[in-house]
Amino acid sequence: MSIFNGMKKSRGSWSGLLSGIFHGRVDEDFYEELEEALILADVGVETSIKLCQRLRERAAAQRIREREQLWQALREEMVALFEPRGGVELASGRLNIIVMTGVNGAGKTTTIGKLAARWQQQGQKVLLAAADTFRAAAAEQLAGWAERTGAPLIRQNEGADPAAVVFDALAAARARAVDVLIVDTAGRLQNKSNLMAELGKIGRVIEREAPDAAVQALLVVDGGVGQNAIEQARQFGAVLKLDGVIVTKLDGTAKGGAVLGIADTARLPVLLIGVGEQVEDLRDFEAAEFVRALFEEA
Repeated sequence: MSIFNGMKKSRGSWSGLLSGIFHGRVDEDFYEELEEALILADVGVETSIKLCQRLRERAAAQRIREREQLWQALREEMVALFEPRGGVELASGRLNIIVMTGVNGAGKTTTIGKLAARWQQQGQKVLLAAADTFRAAAAEQLAGWAERTGAPLIRQNEGADPAAVVFDALAAARARAVDVLIVDTAGRLQNKSNLMAELGKIGRVIEREAPDAAVQALLVVDGGVGQNAIEQARQFGAVLKLDGVIVTKLDGTAKGGAVLGIADTARLPVLLIGVGEQVEDLRDFEAAEFVRALFEEA
């Protein structure tokens, strides 16, 4: 699915909220109307205020008097909130360890499966580790993706020590000369102290057993939860040093504007977005393309 088709619901929401605002003179009412519309579009208060302030500065510097002249400027300022391009870069010649985090239901395990399929197709040797031992369904779901993609899976019984699973997976990765080890972790934020202890222990095992590995911690958030995604980024960021965020399920929501707030407020690069069910619908993020898909069809 193209990003333009995948963002259809969000684009419809944006069109409804912004239609009529960009006509007439630039005055204080314009900025108030725009700020309210951006907040309603799930951009978030902090980021909405920032965008409006940047438009004020542009209007003053360029002596802009008509609202229509700020339409393209808004899009340019949105693009500037992001790093231009995303994607998960893999280091060559050493083990890559991808630690996946995110609340249950965000699409974390499915995202792991899609990444495994992508990298297997690119010729990488991928190994999966089922370190979410708290939820039995997580290991079963990951096993399904392992079978589908052909990537081997390291798992233990439900309730096992997640760090022990990672220890076994690291030993297997070395023995099999694996290129990428993807670690699924628990996402129960309601018991954050336990989660912090688990992730901390996993991190220490990785540091001790694979000191030369290239390690990335990625957060998976459901694009449909809107502003809650920003809070999730804050909470997981307090537990683990995050290297980037993956936003899923954008095809099923009108809350795509939350991606702007995640990148800006959480200070995290958006690496991948999910705009459909298929493996190829997990797409490398491109800022200009994403913003264009919020405003117009292909």
